[in-house]
Amino acid sequence: MDTSLSGRRVALVGKLSGMGRREAQQLLRSHGVLVADEPDEHTELIVVGDQDLPLGDLLGEQLRGALEAGRASVLTETQLWQRLGLVESQQNVQRLYTPAMLADLLQLPVAVIRRWHRRGLIIPARQVHRLPYFDFQEVATARRLAELLAAGMSPQAIEKKLAQLSRLLPSVQRPLAQLSVIIEGKQLLLRQGDGLIDSAGQLRFDFESIEADSIVAAGGDEAVSTVPFVEPSPIEKSPEQLCDLAASLEEAGELEPAAETYRTALAAGGPRAETCFQLAELLYRLGDLAGARERYYQALELDEDYVEARANLGCVLAETGRLELAEAAFAGALLSHPDYPDAHYHRARILDELGRNEEAGEHWRAFLALAADSPWADHARDRLARPIGDQRASSD
Repeated sequence: MDTSLSGRRVALVGKLSGMGRREAQQLLRSHGVLVADEPDEHTELIVVGDQDLPLGDLLGEQLRGALEAGRASVLTETQLWQRLGLVESQQNVQRLYTPAMLADLLQLPVAVIRRWHRRGLIIPARQVHRLPYFDFQEVATARRLAELLAAGMSPQAIEKKLAQLSRLLPSVQRPLAQLSVIIEGKQLLLRQGDGLIDSAGQLRFDFESIEADSIVAAGGDEAVSTVPFVEPSPIEKSPEQLCDLAASLEEAGELEPAAETYRTALAAGGPRAETCFQLAELLYRLGDLAGARERYYQALELDEDYVEARANLGCVLAETGRLELAEAAFAGALLSHPDYPDAHYHRARILDELGRNEEAGEHWRAFLALAADSPWADHARDRLARPIGDQRASSD
């Protein structure tokens, strides 16, 4: 945080897009800022909502005079959040990937990315309203994990071998990110000097002998686990334990039992936004779009700023042909998080479908400004290069 804000008299002008005015005032006061309900002659900093630029008639004659005389200065909302350390600068935002972007980049289901995040195998550089953003280092780690999956290792086997490497070197918490780890088929080999050692400290251990119940099923398809499903009882397990069990079942490909276990967790502990979101994601994978839609709605009722739930709700609504509602969902996500690239991307596509091409263009450009290196950027550039009459075709 920029400590130069502490003790200064600040006034908020216009509409903030990142949070409500009262919440923003409380946040500023918690950082030692003196917040005025209205700008006055003692105001030193005027914070203006990004959407209210240029200032127009927002400032009175007295404040204009203070600005011209240098007694006061103006900060945009985004500049304020940056100085408070809540968001990173624009140049850094462009280098971050949301779970959906990372999944598309690696050609993996987004559920796999969420599993790696949940397990701590990849760690977000920042998180906004529950939405994780991953930087280039984590992208590199995710690529290595994807190589292991492609080689036929199950998630459980990967985690086991990484844990063994960490035990071999106790100061290392994340071997794939911190060490020179060589991937050869189903083997993880640590480079030390001119040699390679395995997770047990021996030379080139053969990972083919890993436990059969955590290896790929015959045929080399997606890894499966023999974790048996036992209907859990709320009396026997806490909601947190039930959610962990559901996640394990999902990782093992037991989607129906996983969904039932999430429902049991909700029944045992009451509604929680994160659990509703996980259940919605699972129901979508099962093809139950109506069920997924209702669970996304429930997650938003519990946490209206759950931007990923709102955006995913928009995707489900679009998939079921409810384009106007889908567009409203993406608009709502952007109200909570104006720099959410996925929401700009999907809203632009929907606006093109609705024939609102000029509005769509604004969101295509906003998306490229935020995520110029994303795997979707070429589509956005192609869309913007087309004449207006061709826009609907380009979104199909």
